Amino acid sequence: MTAERLGLQLWCEDEGGPYQSIPYPGSSWQPEGQPACRPHEYLRGETAKLLTLFRPATGEVRAEAVEHSTNAVLHPWLKRELQAILKQCPAAPEVVPQGRRWQDWDIYPAAEQLDRFFPPVQVLLILDNLAGHKSFSLVQWCAEHGILLLWTPTAGSWLNMAESLQRILQRRALSGQHPADVQTLKRWLTEAVDGWNRHPTPFIWGGKRHARRDRAYARRHRLAGSGATTTYAVPRRIRSVRYYKRVANTAGVGK
Repeated sequence: MTAERLGLQLWCEDEGGPYQSIPYPGSSWQPEGQPACRPHEYLRGETAKLLTLFRPATGEVRAEAVEHSTNAVLHPWLKRELQAILKQCPAAPEVVPQGRRWQDWDIYPAAEQLDRFFPPVQVLLILDNLAGHKSFSLVQWCAEHGILLLWTPTAGSWLNMAESLQRILQRRALSGQHPADVQTLKRWLTEAVDGWNRHPTPFIWGGKRHARRDRAYARRHRLAGSGATTTYAVPRRIRSVRYYKRVANTAGVGK
């Protein structure tokens, strides 16, 4: 990933859920002759959400199950986790390289002034929370700590990877289960996060654009049986009989 090559940690933030304390479909182990039963009526249960910070390059996830995900809950948790992440980051270099300056990430000329007031960029945060981007206190706090806030459009690659991870965690925690209350629901989600972090799996984006690039690479033409390739077929020049006769006459052949 480009950000990781620049020495920047890239994290994606998303809120998963809400998850209800109701029976979830899925496989489960039951004694022979005693199949799992499901209630026939629908009763809305208590809900929980999963605050998630995901780093695709390493697969590491920082998450907390909560009953509400308002800014009063999300922003303090986000600051705590980001401070812990910053402690793991190496110290900022004395000479700030290109890609870690604020002006490299902003198209406006005034962005050059940001490098005078804020430390070099250390973390890129893809924040899937529009209210957070409009919160002056959160934006100011992130800038003072070298955290660059970025937003992603609907169905963007970073958002999709964070949501994919949340679906994996939900399946591991709740598939075929019936949490009795919201506390059990939160505990199971937390245990699923701990289990994931024991053996995290990095994510690599392979969307439609990436697939098109793979297909374009597969269409390359090899040259003379070696590993050299071209993006288009090298044409073979077909000489006419008149051409060879002219060459022969010029060289004096047959005289």
